[in-house]
Amino acid sequence: MRLRTPLALLGAAVLVLVGPPLLTTGSGAESGTQIPGLRFMVPNTPGGGYDITARTAAKNAEDAGLTHTVEVFNLPGAGGTVGLSRLVSEHGNGKLAMSMGLGVVGAVRSNDAPKTLADTTPIARLTEEQDVVVVGKDSPYKTIDDLIGAWKENPGKLPVGGGSSPGGPDHLAPMLMARAAGIPPKQVNYIPFDGGGELLASILGGKVAFGVSGVGEYLDQIKSGELRLLAVTGPERVAGLDAPTLQESGYDVNFTNWRGVVAPPGLSDTERDKLVRLLEELHDSKEWQESMERNGWDDAFLTGEKFGAFLDAEDKRVVSVLKELGL
Repeated sequence: MRLRTPLALLGAAVLVLVGPPLLTTGSGAESGTQIPGLRFMVPNTPGGGYDITARTAAKNAEDAGLTHTVEVFNLPGAGGTVGLSRLVSEHGNGKLAMSMGLGVVGAVRSNDAPKTLADTTPIARLTEEQDVVVVGKDSPYKTIDDLIGAWKENPGKLPVGGGSSPGGPDHLAPMLMARAAGIPPKQVNYIPFDGGGELLASILGGKVAFGVSGVGEYLDQIKSGELRLLAVTGPERVAGLDAPTLQESGYDVNFTNWRGVVAPPGLSDTERDKLVRLLEELHDSKEWQESMERNGWDDAFLTGEKFGAFLDAEDKRVVSVLKELGL
């Protein structure tokens, strides 16, 4: 026993010396990205683009060892403005962030919301993606020309569904499609849903003639054959998907959506910088890069004040497009 006691003490001493590097390796401590108790708010229902983005970012950050135990929760309502109001009320809370995008910009305008994105702390724009024009697998429309031909005959009888409020991406994209096809946008029967999850059920159930949403939201359903992809809204075809762009189909539409992260107002410089640093490290991680490729997301990374200037420009763009469309 007397011989084993010094050995035990030596072993304990070695563990003390070895322990800290083992604990900090891959933990995010070196780059200062650890935010204990970090919560990501999703301002619409589960299954939508904001939800997928937030849950992917949280898991990738954890897997990369940048931070731990990130909670993701949903607070849907009014196209994202309920969540926005909650975020703004959390003044100075450096452990809360919200997944958002162009849809929230539009919802602020269409709902005349009392709180705007100018009241938040801009953190980062993460991704850009095309919208997809989809129908259910049993739909009579086999091509984009089939759909638009029927749409032109009676716009009001072919409802289109989108996962955003008027002014958001899933509203603006079909309105631009209508104009390009010679359909007055005011005649379009647009039905808004609070996120892509709710919209999906309505497309599959035949409650809308077709739907418009982000490519990443419906990639699995398109590949499984539940949804038929007729066209994409951006300038180029999406790799791995057999569908034309609207432009190559003869409809002059070039439209993409984006998603990002904002935080409550009143953060200290240290709190804001830590959130930005976390997303910078996330952006550079192999986990995030693989997720972007898998979900069909394009890299659109932009942080801090530059992202804030972009948000202001997007607000002006939404107002301009709505006026141009007579909406």
